[in-house]
Amino acid sequence: MATLIKNTGNKDSGTREYLTFRLGEEEYGIDILKVQEIRGYEEPTRIANAPDFIRGVVNLRGTIVPIVDMRRKLNCANVEYNSFTVVIILNLHNRIVGGVVDSVSDVMELAADAIRPAPDIESAIDSSCILGLGSTGGRMLILLDIEKLMSSVEMGLVAPTE
Repeated sequence: MATLIKNTGNKDSGTREYLTFRLGEEEYGIDILKVQEIRGYEEPTRIANAPDFIRGVVNLRGTIVPIVDMRRKLNCANVEYNSFTVVIILNLHNRIVGGVVDSVSDVMELAADAIRPAPDIESAIDSSCILGLGSTGGRMLILLDIEKLMSSVEMGLVAPTE
């Protein structure tokens, strides 16, 4: 079962829409314009010698899509996959990539003034991949630059833009 995403980002008003997802207790947000669809998790075909955060590949309507375990990529504790586990299909630099997350929460609209810079601390995530921290209604989101995260050299999935 797949959920197609209608991209409705409103750049004129200074607000942006983020797809929010959970990894353990943390909630993350990624630009909705990068999301192609959301699918239920299916076990991918493992690729020999792939990094441990690459779960494998799946065939998505004739396109071979690498599947990244976001928990492993972001150094989170491992978790059992269950009925809430989903794959966010992303379109990054004209390449399709899937990211496995614990669950998808919702689409949240954030104004520019609701986003604060990320603190300058040592973290498992390269700080250049964090756009900031968004807050609304008592929720705190770690906003990721998903293109930068998936384009990192060790990923080998998406060629960085020049």
